[in-house]
Order: sequence, then C-alpha cells, then structure tokens
Amino acid sequence: MSLSRNAIGALIGVGTVSYFWGKSNASSGSNSGTVPVGSGSSSNSNSGVPSGSGSSNKAGSISLVGSKVDPGAFFKYGFPGPIHDLETREEFISCYDRRTKNPYWVLEHITPESLKTKGANRKNSFFREDEQIPEMFRGKLKDYFRSGYDRGHQAPAANAKFSQQAMDDTFYLTNMCPQVGEGFNRDYWAHLEYFCRQLADKYNSVRIVTGPLYLPKRDVSDGKFRVTYEMIGNPPSIAVPTHFFKLIVAEKPKQLSTSDELHVAAFVLPNAPISNSTKLIEFEVPVNALERSSGLQLLQNVPVEKKKELCKQVRCEITVREFNNSVAALPCK
Repeated sequence: MSLSRNAIGALIGVGTVSYFWGKSNASSGSNSGTVPVGSGSSSNSNSGVPSGSGSSNKAGSISLVGSKVDPGAFFKYGFPGPIHDLETREEFISCYDRRTKNPYWVLEHITPESLKTKGANRKNSFFREDEQIPEMFRGKLKDYFRSGYDRGHQAPAANAKFSQQAMDDTFYLTNMCPQVGEGFNRDYWAHLEYFCRQLADKYNSVRIVTGPLYLPKRDVSDGKFRVTYEMIGNPPSIAVPTHFFKLIVAEKPKQLSTSDELHVAAFVLPNAPISNSTKLIEFEVPVNALERSSGLQLLQNVPVEKKKELCKQVRCEITVREFNNSVAALPCK
C-alpha cells in the first residue's frame, strides 16, 4: 500500500501511526459475535439478553455447598445494557452510542441514480434531536451551542438529495459528531465526501461506513499511551472524537459489470484542520487496523481474493471545491 508513514505521523501523531501499523491480528476469518444489522426497524430492544432470569436451573446459576450463586437473577430487575440503538433511515442505517452521544457508525448506500435524482432542498432541513433515543442519553441542540464545534454529518446531506425525507433524516443529532469546522468539516472532510460521490461515475454501487474514533496518543511526559478527548455540553456529555474514519466499498464497476470484486479503501483523518494540499492517500490505513481501533468487524464474510485495493483501481485524491461555510449555521427546529 502506497503510504507515507512520516506524512501520517506529522498529522496524527507518531503514536497513532504505530497504533495503525503495529502488529495486528487480521479478523477476516471469524464471524463469532456477528449480529445482523438493518432489519428495517428502529431498535431500542434488549436483543441478546442472557438467559439467566433468576431460576437456579437456568444459565448463570451455580450450585455451591450451602450456597446458591445466581447472577442472572439480576435481570428480573432490568437488563443494564449496553443497548445499541439501530435506526434505519431512507439513505442510511445508524448505530448510536449512548455513552459518547455519537454514532458508533453510519452505513450509507449511494448509486448513480440516487445522486442524480433531485427531490430535496437543504434549506428545508433543520437540525433536530432524535426523540427515539431516551432523553437522558440523547444529544441536545443546546449541547452544541457555542461549543466551538460543527454538528458534523456522518451521512452527508448531499448524499440524500433524492427525497426531502431522506435529507431531513441526515439532520438528526444521532447522525452528528462534534467536528472542527474551518479546515475540516467545511473543507477537507467535505472534499472526502465529494470523492465518495465521484466514485458513482465509475461504479454502479458504493457503500460507505463512517464513524468517530478515540485514538491513543503518546504522552510526552512519560511516553505512555493514553486516550483523551474533550467533552461538550452543559453538563459535558458529548464526546469530541479525536479522529474519523470512512470505509469505502465500491461495487459493480461500470467497465466490468459482471465482476463481483469489491474495491475497498479505509481512511482515518484527525479531527483537526487539514491543508487541502495533503494527499488523501496519506490517510489510508489497512482495514484490519481500522477494525482493531474501532472494535468493528468489517467485510469479514468476503473472501480475501474478492477484495481489491480501491486506490489501485482509481486515483484516490480529493477535488478541492469551495463549500458554503455558512451551512454549519443552519437553523434548528
């Protein structure tokens, strides 16, 4: 893979470079723990609750001399979690993290047809709280007020122009993370989103997984690695990610319509201003390193021989465009 480790180090820290390029166990072979996603319903369910429910004959109960240990009996009072809020929208599926009040990941699907259809106007969309999330775990509009960060779309509104509902869905705070505005969300990150849309010129189907990361950094005082990140809100309750990732899976190349290959690339960018002169390829990372840092399993059901490097099929580079920086100040409702 054509990468400059020095260039990455200059932007995201030497500690992060070693984190991504250190020894990693590839997770492409195991499907253990896989849960189907995208069943078509919003989920606040407790699926996967252990079966121990208080009876000494059930799982979680251990008979001891003169004592009976039954940890599973606690569940009769309620399952503590974690609960992953899965929400299916028109253009994307999201999985929400109640602890950080950011999504774990957002999964999109774009096609040449979906991008050409124009049925929405961004001026009619408003940032809004997601009432499907319990209030105590819900990101609030006031949390972002004067925080110094943009409400950064994970599934961008520009990918959902085919219907007003689809575009409106992208403005729920469950699709947002605090992002540095000038130099990142309104600049380099927007150029990366445009690069993803440009892939629809060469592929009939493009799937994108986007999400936040909270990566370790070496402490200069003692050389140890630590994860630290800012919290915003009043009280502080929304985590500010240190980095963001995009996994791109391009399917059905137009020139090879019968091919079942997947052209794949993973990028990790710091949540910080990035010069437009920085090459996109400098942020490319191995997929298994992204798995290790995110805790996600990615493409584990795809045979290795069917996965090809996207950046060897197309030129992975941004197109610098002038975006309207006022979009971050869109009204709330």
